[in-house]
Amino acid sequence: MSASAVPADDSAVEIATLAGGCFWCLEAVFREIDGVVAVVSGYMGGTRTRPTYREVCAGDTGHAEVVQIRFAPKVLDYRTLLEAFFAIHDPTTRDRQGNDVGSQYRSAIFFHSPQQRDHALGMIRELEAKRAFADPVVTEVLPAGDFWPAEDYHQEYFAGHSGEPYCALVIAPKLRDFRRRFAARLRR
Repeated sequence: MSASAVPADDSAVEIATLAGGCFWCLEAVFREIDGVVAVVSGYMGGTRTRPTYREVCAGDTGHAEVVQIRFAPKVLDYRTLLEAFFAIHDPTTRDRQGNDVGSQYRSAIFFHSPQQRDHALGMIRELEAKRAFADPVVTEVLPAGDFWPAEDYHQEYFAGHSGEPYCALVIAPKLRDFRRRFAARLRR
């Protein structure tokens, strides 16, 4: 992001928390958007305190893999974040994204304010009205709860492991498509 887009203080930053499959995929995409200040992979929506990746993957914590995004709303509005979110994952499959299966891979928007909730519900209504997807949108819209950052080795995963098979076969094509579709929104 350009230096002029970085907020001088936290009061100029909002938080969005999104779940749409593997957090490695989401993190790689959202890091490229102008106006995003920080992206942290983690867990939300479950019952376990300080869950580990292994516990979340076992499927019994109730947590989803999420990214928590800090963004500058004067540069990037919440609606644009949601547009990117719906463009980079399949919001019509319950507890699944491609070969990643389980409730930890569900599609969810964890809202941090009534305005975020209203934007999320409104966008889902719009997508349904224009039949943007062949199947109904099953994205959950839930109040944000405790956010648990994922282990350090998950942070900026794609940047450090882009040659690994999952990254090359799943994340890289998603990122290429995103860059093509959202070229005007990318960091310069």
